[in-house]
Amino acid sequence: MERTTRQKTAIQAAIESAQRPLSAQEILEQASLQVTQLGIATVYRNLKSLVLEEKVHVVTLPGENPRYESNTAANHHHHHFQCTTCQRVFDVHDCPGDLKRMAPQGFVVERHELTLYGRCADCNAAAGVTGAAAAKAKPAPHACASHHDPA
Repeated sequence: MERTTRQKTAIQAAIESAQRPLSAQEILEQASLQVTQLGIATVYRNLKSLVLEEKVHVVTLPGENPRYESNTAANHHHHHFQCTTCQRVFDVHDCPGDLKRMAPQGFVVERHELTLYGRCADCNAAAGVTGAAAAKAKPAPHACASHHDPA
């Protein structure tokens, strides 16, 4: 059993308090508020340990560095939203539901992952886009036809 250090405690606390998946750099910034002189190598070493202990879950988005969320969040089915401006990732607690009908005939869907992309509320506000204007914003072209893995 591995011992718990101040660094590991600060890293786990940063992840749990964030309420969203964090990159290693975001974890370093938050945990450094509790433990000075914390380095990125220490963050990665402790993340590896926390993942092995099943206290932290890895969130993998295509083409991105891994992010980490608490197992409390990971233990319920949810999806993610990535802001295309600030690159932060947020949990999405809604699900489109049963996607079995989208699979080719004879295929069996075992699980699915969904990531939404756009601008978060903070980036919309910084750009001067608010509620009604954001709703009227022209959506990106629909690209589902190019995806081969609907589940």
